[in-house]
Amino acid sequence: MRRSRSPGRLLQRAFAWLTAKSEPLNHRLYGARRRALLADLRGDVVEIGPGSGINLDYLAPGVRWTGVEPNPFMHRYLRAKAQRRRLAVHLVVGRAEALPLADRCADAVVGTLVLCSVADVAATLREVRRVLRPGGRFVFIEHVAAPAGSGLRRAQELIRPLWRTLAGGCEPDRETWATLELAGFASVSYEHFRVGVPLRLVEPHIAGVAVAP
Repeated sequence: MRRSRSPGRLLQRAFAWLTAKSEPLNHRLYGARRRALLADLRGDVVEIGPGSGINLDYLAPGVRWTGVEPNPFMHRYLRAKAQRRRLAVHLVVGRAEALPLADRCADAVVGTLVLCSVADVAATLREVRRVLRPGGRFVFIEHVAAPAGSGLRRAQELIRPLWRTLAGGCEPDRETWATLELAGFASVSYEHFRVGVPLRLVEPHIAGVAVAP
């Protein structure tokens, strides 16, 4: 008997395909910020939710990269990207809230457009702190909630249930910057900015660096 495919796996496969196909747009929207945040990272770099591997295009040669990606359908895109870049990478299935990694194993952790979709942002940031060595950096780019009380914020809140289902768990109305400030890092610096995306729901963004104590 032919095994039926679950709706969840079909959505995962579709989301992986869409993520890979949208890389050219992603480069145009975020390329300069990715380069500024990632190009000087060295040593052991962990990336949470690397998707199809777009950030591999910005890392310096010699970086020892570990990717923790929960969507198994992303993995073939990641491996293909690593092969084209001639990078030795370590790829594991796992969740950002419970990283399958040792304490203080990373010089840097990367998270771009991922904290919107984790089940628990605070738990994820505790894990980021746990795996970072003292003085290590967590570099991030995230789309976030619009200002409270604005029409855009109300639209984000209204669309959240459907958006979460269709976009891999993503919630467009998270005040991620507030959680970062309370996560126990030695310092957190970031900027708010907007990108010219077709959907205004995900225009508000932050980008920055948090340093482990």
